[in-house]
Amino acid sequence: MKITAVKSYSVHPGWRKNLIFVKVETDEGIHGWGEAYSQYDRDRAVMAQLESLGPYMVGRSPFDIKHFTQFAFDDYAARRGSVELFCAISGIEQAMWDIVGKACKQPVYNLLGGKVREKIRVYANGWSYGMKEPDDYARAAEKVVAQGWTALKFDPLPAPWRTWIPKEHEERAVRVIKAIRNAVGPDVDILIDQHRRLAPMHAIRLNKRLAEVGLYWMEEPCQAEFAEEMAYIRREIQVPVVIGEATYTKTGFRTLLEKRSADILNPDVACVGGILELKEIAAMAEPFLVAVSPHNYNSTTVALASTVHASATMPNFIITEYFLPFVEFGDTICRNQLKPKNGYIDLPTAPGLGIDMDEDALKRVPAKPYTLRKLRHPADEGP
Repeated sequence: MKITAVKSYSVHPGWRKNLIFVKVETDEGIHGWGEAYSQYDRDRAVMAQLESLGPYMVGRSPFDIKHFTQFAFDDYAARRGSVELFCAISGIEQAMWDIVGKACKQPVYNLLGGKVREKIRVYANGWSYGMKEPDDYARAAEKVVAQGWTALKFDPLPAPWRTWIPKEHEERAVRVIKAIRNAVGPDVDILIDQHRRLAPMHAIRLNKRLAEVGLYWMEEPCQAEFAEEMAYIRREIQVPVVIGEATYTKTGFRTLLEKRSADILNPDVACVGGILELKEIAAMAEPFLVAVSPHNYNSTTVALASTVHASATMPNFIITEYFLPFVEFGDTICRNQLKPKNGYIDLPTAPGLGIDMDEDALKRVPAKPYTLRKLRHPADEGP
């Protein structure tokens, strides 16, 4: 079996960013689907990488997954990485696994060593966008919990993202989180994301105040590049620390593990290098007694399915991400997307990733051109 084509589709789901899907075709009529991570204003750069890398796949075996990721970095990219490159590699890699699973008539997790669990726990995200007041967050959280969710994630800090924040931002975050805890009760897990924002002095003070609320974790209080500072924050606060969504390949996670910078890693299958890279990072974390909770700010279709298959094989997996605003769109492009019940997704049993995309539907929802966002100027920064 040989690869005959790599096709990519950038589509708009009706909410926030465009999504990117990859289809790999073969000369035996078996095709596979993958998904590449995307960001505002940068999806065109990811598409450009797919268009440039794709032709190098023609004539290769879809079974040679490890060799693909190696030559893509060594030879195609001359060992010069970028988020756009790793997004493209991740999308193609997932599609190759989908093909291999279909060819072998096995779900992908069976080809990765087999499952260690029957279902995958997921947490709800995307439910809090546009909220202003603590009571708005509380009422929205109540609605999500009423749908059967047992874990919620959100970022309580207001815009803009800055390393040093004014006191009112800290106070607002505390009010929001306490309002949500009061609304959902003690048994729902609350996961806080700080999006790599804070200097240690802010992260430590704020997160110590939040510890009494009983948080499940504190995600990315500062950038992963500051591994020692992350370790310092982790030692000082009484909340498990998560890092890794903006870290790519095993090499990027080495220092975080060596410096004991986190209790939990959250690499994203759609930008970390794909399914196998995600599994290998989890294996790296095991002897450090570090858990893995894959990030998934992607659709609820292909990238989620890829995450589920990889997570099924990880002894140190704990929970993964599910973006509620993408669910309705997922139904229009995927006839059998995986859906949670009471906060868990059952493992699919069909060959490959266990889902298939409607290519005609993808063609009907092209990417939305971005208008220039209102990025700040010096006059906007304040004192």
